Formats: sequence, C-alpha cells, structure tokens
Amino acid sequence: MHFKLIICFVEDARTDDVMHAAREAGATGATVITNARGEGLERARTFFGLTLETQRDVVLLLVEEHLSRRILERIAEVGAFDERPGAGIAFQIDVEDAVGVSHQISRLSPMVEEEI
Repeated sequence: MHFKLIICFVEDARTDDVMHAAREAGATGATVITNARGEGLERARTFFGLTLETQRDVVLLLVEEHLSRRILERIAEVGAFDERPGAGIAFQIDVEDAVGVSHQISRLSPMVEEEI
C-alpha cells in the first residue's frame, strides 16, 4: 500500500471542519500542530506592533494514495481555500515508506479496493 502526506495550513477556526471533512472522505486520522504563523502575498497587518492575522493550524494527514485527491479536494472546499486569499492551502507529497500504520492498512484495504 502506498501513502501520500497531505499538509494543510488552515485558519484555526476551521480546523475541526477540515478534519471532519477529511475523515468523511476517507482519512483515518490526523496530526494537528497549533499556533502556526505564515504570510502570503500581502504582509500581515499590525496594530501597535501586534499582528492582526488569525492563527493557523498545520494538519498532517497520512492517507492512501488512491484516496488522496478526493481528500485534498474536500479539504480545499471546506476550508474555502479558493474563495479568498489567506484562507489556507493544502498540498500532498509522496511518502516513500511509513511504519506504524499496519493497523490502518486492514481498515483501508476495502476502501481502496472499491477505488481501484
């Protein structure tokens, strides 16, 4: 079984919605890193030296490759990434090898067989 890592930078107010949508699309779990900060095309606004931008979370999802595109698209939809600048981004990268996922493989096998 081959995996992809979906990395998602999302506004912290939408993290739970993104994680719920990813699970519905086939993800079996996620790791969330809280209080990330980033900057896009436009610099962050400040007020007396304090940043006015909302906090971001980084969501890491190790998913089976046949399910990855569906999960990625669902995350983008729920996170409203294409609706306005700064809402968030998500991308996927290939995973060469992974350990500690054998318990998930038995659960994923039926879903992957349906996709193939």
